[in-house]
Amino acid sequence: MRRPKKYESGEATQYISRRAALRKLQLSLNDFRRLCILKGVYPREPKHRRRAQKGSSEIKVLYHTKDIRFLLHESIVWTLRDYKIFAKKSNRDRAIKDFRNLKRRLALFPEIKLDHIVKERYPTFIDALKDLDDCLTLLFLFSTFPSLHLIPREQSNLCRRLTIEFLHYVIASKSLRKVFISIKGYYFQAEIKGQKVTWIVPHYYPFKPQSRQEVDFKVMSIFVEFYTIMLGFTNFRLFHGLNLAYPPQFPSSVLQDSEESLKDEASFVSDRIAALNFELLRTDKVQEDEEELDIDMELLEQDGDSKRIIKMKQEAQEVSRLRTLFKGLKFFINREVPREPLVILIRSFGGKVSWDSSIFAGSTYDEGDETITHQIVDRPSITTQYISRDYIQPQWVFDCVNQRQLLPTNKYFIGETLPPHLSPFVDSKRDSYIPPEEKALLDPSLIETHAQSDEDSEDEAEKEEEETVDQELLDAQLQLAYQQETAEYKKYGGPDGVNEDEEDPEDDDEDDDEEEAEEEELDEKSKRLQEEKQKMSVQSGKVHKVNKRQVHKAEVDEHRLQARMVKPRHRNLFRKLIREKQTKEKEEWLLRKKRRTIEASEKEARKTAKREARKEAAAAAAKASKLGK
Repeated sequence: MRRPKKYESGEATQYISRRAALRKLQLSLNDFRRLCILKGVYPREPKHRRRAQKGSSEIKVLYHTKDIRFLLHESIVWTLRDYKIFAKKSNRDRAIKDFRNLKRRLALFPEIKLDHIVKERYPTFIDALKDLDDCLTLLFLFSTFPSLHLIPREQSNLCRRLTIEFLHYVIASKSLRKVFISIKGYYFQAEIKGQKVTWIVPHYYPFKPQSRQEVDFKVMSIFVEFYTIMLGFTNFRLFHGLNLAYPPQFPSSVLQDSEESLKDEASFVSDRIAALNFELLRTDKVQEDEEELDIDMELLEQDGDSKRIIKMKQEAQEVSRLRTLFKGLKFFINREVPREPLVILIRSFGGKVSWDSSIFAGSTYDEGDETITHQIVDRPSITTQYISRDYIQPQWVFDCVNQRQLLPTNKYFIGETLPPHLSPFVDSKRDSYIPPEEKALLDPSLIETHAQSDEDSEDEAEKEEEETVDQELLDAQLQLAYQQETAEYKKYGGPDGVNEDEEDPEDDDEDDDEEEAEEEELDEKSKRLQEEKQKMSVQSGKVHKVNKRQVHKAEVDEHRLQARMVKPRHRNLFRKLIREKQTKEKEEWLLRKKRRTIEASEKEARKTAKREARKEAAAAAAKASKLGK
């Protein structure tokens, strides 16, 4: 039996470098990168890099050998080779000016078909839905791009059409569940076929070309090429599941790329939003607002876990209420408000929405309509107002969706300071810092205490100050009365009008002896009564002061003992866990400190405002009294 040589088995044969893979596939680096992105093959990090690189200490890009063997049988490899052949022959025809043959070759341009790759990477429809997050985020980003050097206009138009189709499905199925506004954009989460799909819609900003090539748009464009095919298949399946006609038919005035719309970016975005405010054609006559069937509780009770069944029933009831949250409400959006996320939200939950038809296309009713219930405004004041509607800020819509109920509008009126916009994507039972507003949402009993704690403390402090001032005045008055009484007593004598100095001294001695005896008897009785009362009385507990230094020292000693008990091979993991714990504690402490400083500044501002108001009221009262005199 031959003795195996070094690096002929084991980890050295499981990995292959990128240079060796290029030689094996006979492709250029750009074609190899494109093939790997389309097939979902990515570099790997070996456990022992030196063994995987056959003793070399150089840092190389490594792939699994089985992945490269898998790429050898891909039909796209031949299409990429045909591209090279086509480029050589077309360049030759162009050089010898054989335009007839060149025209024939251009008609036979090789095209890459990615249908079989989508089916290969996602064998079932649920697998495609699980991988839809990155797909939607990237396509929503590319749908806002203009025509660039590496991004053709056709690709961005295709992204725009596919994303609008997906949003129409979300609106028709009422599958939206959560939304959040962040600095990156608008986070949306929908529940489709039991799978939670989360994506980001970027904020609308005019595109500004970058001077440096910080982003490789060519690589991103390859991802978009695959994701457009994937989302097209997904939209087709989703639309037919709801009996909607696919591809959807939009009005002739919308999504028609003319020279004016391509030049004007505002009209380009306006067409995209207007396409969301139209009803889609259905292949049957079933009403769109058809409610879901109730959960069959008899089938669920077979499981036996009653708590889980109750939880599922409550969740189903909340979702059914959420689907018709804005049903019967009509909204009007002012021109300064970003319309796209609001149109998605309002239409997803059964509401109707419109805007100014003289500025943007796609409106369904005017501002003067008397049936409008809410007007969304993002300015400090407005000149003309209707009594029949509420004028609210845009955050009201987002907070209503996250809390799954219609909130009172008084906190969201024009010019009001808005409550904090809390993220629905965080865990409510997390160990880190939880703001008091979120605690109040989880426990309704904390709403009043948190909102009125500062005011109550301020009122108590003011009452204490007033009580101290009144007590000082009362003490001064009592002292003055006592001094006047003693002065009169010394001047006019005792109660019978006789001076005490002129009385008989012998009578005084007898009276003093009797008084002393009575006082001794009284003192003994009072002492006994006081001792008995002390035995029967409830004594107040003493405050036990905790020595923080001793507690900290005990925690440090305990931590050292834990570290000594850890095995040497697990020490790095133990240190990593302790480091993560310390960073979490530090972040929580910083957030609490930041909250305390904000609350202290707000409290001081309220105090100064109250003081100034009192001064003004006192000055006005003094002025009024002078005028009265």
